[in-house]
Amino acid sequence: MPKTLMVIGANSFSGQDFVDLALSENEFDKIVGVSRSPERSALFLRYKLNPRLKDYTYTQVDLNDDLEKLKQLFDHHQPEAVVNFAAQSEVAPSWEHPEDWFRTNTVSLAGMLKHLSRQKYLKRYLHISSPEVYGTCEGMVREDHPVNPSTPYAASKASADLLLSVYLKQFGFPLLTVRATNVYGARQQLFKIIPRTSIFLKLGKPIELHGGGQAVKSYIHIRDVSRGEMAVLRGGNIGELYHLSPDEGVAVKDVVRTICDLQGKAFDSSVKTVDERPGQDKAYLVDSAKARKNLGWKPQVTMLEGLREVSEWVEEYWDQIVKEPLGYVHKR
Repeated sequence: MPKTLMVIGANSFSGQDFVDLALSENEFDKIVGVSRSPERSALFLRYKLNPRLKDYTYTQVDLNDDLEKLKQLFDHHQPEAVVNFAAQSEVAPSWEHPEDWFRTNTVSLAGMLKHLSRQKYLKRYLHISSPEVYGTCEGMVREDHPVNPSTPYAASKASADLLLSVYLKQFGFPLLTVRATNVYGARQQLFKIIPRTSIFLKLGKPIELHGGGQAVKSYIHIRDVSRGEMAVLRGGNIGELYHLSPDEGVAVKDVVRTICDLQGKAFDSSVKTVDERPGQDKAYLVDSAKARKNLGWKPQVTMLEGLREVSEWVEEYWDQIVKEPLGYVHKR
């Protein structure tokens, strides 16, 4: 029987890179992608360039509105492994629409989880959580640190994690969980600070730094995260949580400064300081020693290499990028 992987949220930044990695590594004979949006071009989907694309099928399904259709897809393909990237994931808009964040991240997940927990074909389920559930991190936070969310987004993700843990304890649900720090790379949403910086520099528009860019982020390249997620899916222990993080954090302003240097622009004349966002955590410094020791994983892409890749991607796809909305667009 062929091994089948199903990726929920396959159109997301993290989902599309994981699909591309899974195709490249020949880990599965068939890969099924599901997202609520129409499938996009190679501007946002790296797997569109993969030579194994014929082994991938995509279906547009909204977890919130088409749960019955999603259940039918599960039972039709009977995947041995499911990876779930689907989530409302922006912090600031979650204050304006908290009900939408809980609907997608917790309530709809509950319906999907109830169905999957009864299916014997499922052997491994990888859930993509977020270190934002910890709130502001003081020192290096390990996987057993208590959750202390600071935003509706983080609270909705913490609720999802707790719900999944109940199914693990009561029914032996084959749960694996990953919390990766600040993911970046080519094909990221254009409103995110790293692609936005590169785009605004080309447009000659000022780059807004919330709180002056003092917040420390643990930026990690998307391919390093995908490799870590695959390592957890392949060899992680059922019921365990794994952190994926770089060796050290970096202030947002220093990341922007590096991009300015790469594109030959002066930092001081390219940025302006604006107020910090409510609930903005000062740092996410999480300990990924467990994944490094037990799974043999470690980051491979340096910050400079990753930022250069983003700048080159913006340059290559510039004619398409300028036709896209550059701000966040909320979808209910």
